[in-house]
Amino acid sequence: MSASGGNKAIIAAFSANLGIAVTKFIAWALSGSSSMLAEGVHSLADSGNQLLLLLGGRKAKKRADSEHPFGYGRERYVYAFVVAIILFSVGGVFSLYEGYEKLHDPHPLENWWIPVLVLLIAIGLESFSLRTAVKESNHVRGKESWAKFIRHAKAPELPVVLLEDVAALLGLVLALFGVGLTVLTGDGMWDAIGTLAIGVLLIAVAVILGIETKSLLVGEGANDGDARAIAAAITSSPAIHSLIHMKTLYLGPDELLVAAKIAFDADRPLGTVAEAIDDVEARIRAAVPVARVIYLEPDVFSAEKAALKNSAGAVEPKH
Repeated sequence: MSASGGNKAIIAAFSANLGIAVTKFIAWALSGSSSMLAEGVHSLADSGNQLLLLLGGRKAKKRADSEHPFGYGRERYVYAFVVAIILFSVGGVFSLYEGYEKLHDPHPLENWWIPVLVLLIAIGLESFSLRTAVKESNHVRGKESWAKFIRHAKAPELPVVLLEDVAALLGLVLALFGVGLTVLTGDGMWDAIGTLAIGVLLIAVAVILGIETKSLLVGEGANDGDARAIAAAITSSPAIHSLIHMKTLYLGPDELLVAAKIAFDADRPLGTVAEAIDDVEARIRAAVPVARVIYLEPDVFSAEKAALKNSAGAVEPKH
């Protein structure tokens, strides 16, 4: 994913959420709607989350040093995980608390048309933000389904913004549902129910974000397609007898580490082995450009060792 594409979606979401948050708080102050208060806090939390994503992207650009020899690429994962925590605590838990309080002390709305108008305008603005996120995601999603894209994306910004925007739109619909039924029935209980539903929605989205980001923080390898492309790049070299084993790890959204043990014929001179390794590194980078850190360990091929590895399913013979 290009950084500019992710940043464009983040900035669009931030601009929409900040403006929406202000109008929601004004609508809450004038109407007393707990759904509007919950939605205002939700939009304010989302605005803060977008700033965190931008900050994470900036920190990830720091150069590697002795303390972090593989760089700071995972800063983006850390800040995305913080976003999930904020969405859970500030957005979801607060909405549940506010809905619970309103459920025990329901009251009719004042100036009901104000929250309804604000919600309709907010739906339009959030739709624009979601449209931008969808457009930028389509540049990198390929033929993957949306569920697979969110699960497998190595760059966290677009999946985070997508889920936030979807949650925001659904939250606005729930708020409109609660406010609308409160106006029609005169019973403030519906406003409270809408607020509770918003809280449950935000917690669910936060849990999904937390699970996916945790997996990135723990460390994910290349997807099946890239792993096959790397293996094929290694075995395509005429100097390589076989690939013994290989491991990959994302050091950040745009940097993949590849470590592999490769077998050479026993009579091959050391100089040609070094040349072959350089050639294989170039082949790997051409096949999978994100593979920027490559460690190749040469080994001497033997039939006994190959038979042992093949029986364990670890050797990938050259085709």
